[in-house]
Amino acid sequence: MKPGTDAGEPEIPEAPKVPEGPADEVPAARTGGALSKGGSARGDSGGFVSGRARSGGTGSGGTDFEKRKAETRDVDTRDVDRRDPDEDEEWDGPVVESWFADVQAEPPAPIRDATLWAALATGVLSMLLLCDGLALNLLLVAIPAGLGAYYAAQAAGRRPHRWTLVWGVGGLALLSVPALRDADWPSFLAVLAAVAAGSLALHGGRTWTGVLFGPIGLYTSLVTGPLWGWSGLRERSGGARGNVGPVVRAVAVAAVLLVVFGALFAGADAAFADLLGGLVPDASVSGGPWHAVLFVIGVVGALVVAHTAAAPVQWDRVEVPAGRPRGRVEWALPLIVLAALFAVFNAVQLAVLFGGYDAVLEKTGQTYAEYARQGFWQLLLVTLLTLLVIVFALRWAPRDSSGDWTLVRAVLGTLCVLTLVVVASAVRRMDMYVEAYGLTRLRISVVTVELWLGLVIVLIMAAGVWGARWLPRAVLASAAAGVLAFGLVSPDALIAERNVQRYEAKGSFDLDYARGLSADAAPALDKLDEPLRSCALRSIAQDLAGADKSWYATSLGEARAMDILDGRPLSPDADWNVCNRLGTELAYR
Repeated sequence: MKPGTDAGEPEIPEAPKVPEGPADEVPAARTGGALSKGGSARGDSGGFVSGRARSGGTGSGGTDFEKRKAETRDVDTRDVDRRDPDEDEEWDGPVVESWFADVQAEPPAPIRDATLWAALATGVLSMLLLCDGLALNLLLVAIPAGLGAYYAAQAAGRRPHRWTLVWGVGGLALLSVPALRDADWPSFLAVLAAVAAGSLALHGGRTWTGVLFGPIGLYTSLVTGPLWGWSGLRERSGGARGNVGPVVRAVAVAAVLLVVFGALFAGADAAFADLLGGLVPDASVSGGPWHAVLFVIGVVGALVVAHTAAAPVQWDRVEVPAGRPRGRVEWALPLIVLAALFAVFNAVQLAVLFGGYDAVLEKTGQTYAEYARQGFWQLLLVTLLTLLVIVFALRWAPRDSSGDWTLVRAVLGTLCVLTLVVVASAVRRMDMYVEAYGLTRLRISVVTVELWLGLVIVLIMAAGVWGARWLPRAVLASAAAGVLAFGLVSPDALIAERNVQRYEAKGSFDLDYARGLSADAAPALDKLDEPLRSCALRSIAQDLAGADKSWYATSLGEARAMDILDGRPLSPDADWNVCNRLGTELAYR
């Protein structure tokens, strides 16, 4: 390899020095296994950093992959490497396949005993704790799986990068949302975001391809991970190092002793029986098949995570060719016209803001709520489309001189600033709509998305000043932080609090909608007067009465709701006839 070249980039030989050989011969530097000392410049992608030099070759699988690809395409790989991506001549090769040529993962190091034990612990905890629902138990199951990934990465010679800690800690924080909130919808979003953050902690990712493909990278180990763990288990059980048999026998004897003597002690003392019943998870025979399924899911999941940490796919090596730069007039004129349109719209918004809405409503014939509702969705779509315009504009932006870059920054910076005014206008319109009709889950969700899009625009503006190297990870981190904040503020509690305040001010209340809220809304609904309070809390009380959950499957929101209902039971006067009458009366005030 020539000095100054990146170990992850293909080495392009000069034309007179091309060696003679078959058309499918691929230079070693082109394989996916060629890394520089301490990890290639592109291999340090924000995950674990390689602590050893790795050489390309057939052992990595990269050379064989390239040869098979070249045979299939019947194309000389050396000619493809020398091709200028900016040339206009037609090329019949599979472009997308060439983008993923260097992302193949290396074979992982042999699995360690600590990783196997961590996988076993994950399976056991999944079997015992995940039967009653998701709360704190999900976080408890994730801890041994994370330890197994750490041991696997350590055996592979990878050390944690600072962004590994960011994604890992962020993923664990997201898994705390189900432990705190009873509402399913923010918990579901938090779990999805936690999986994405955990996958990025294993793969890394500092480029756009890395952060986009990284969250789905765990699926590449769904088959190879369990096979890797099974081969390591077979090696230990049949080799000189075989110590699995004695350990399994010891664990079985200990379990039998605990069951026998624990049952005797429980029969001898009622207090001890209550304590044991609260601490020991339910492992009844009737739920045996489901327990077995959860055990398998836990073990397989832990092995998938560990295998990904030991042999991550190098998504940062996906090569997406840059767009062909356009001329200044061809590129800038449409954007300047669009910015002018934005400026006119924002001027009208400012005039309406300072001149009052009455004149506008009288002229348009719309009601206050109709004006707010009609404008928000269009402005949300405008924000999304503006982000797409910025992405495509950067792809074809002129970049031949410093003057070109100054033009890019000026035009796109102006468009971003004007878009922020549009974001503020959209949020204001939704606030008007909430004042008229109350807060709902859909309304609070779309406002959150709009605010996050505004943050992304601010990050793009900052990247135009300080460089865009950090932008992909910052955008994804802001999304994860937004999901975490969304779960921590308890949307159902916020909805109930806002609607109770609206009832106290205007006397209007949507009782049917309040009945559908989760236990997180109980503290706010408890402030209502009787019999409206009991009508609003009746559905929550019925859900909690029918759920016999263990401490590890009970969220903080459910615990607070139970304390409220125990301290102040529902009024017997709030029957269904009274509640239906109240719901009808308060909805049309």
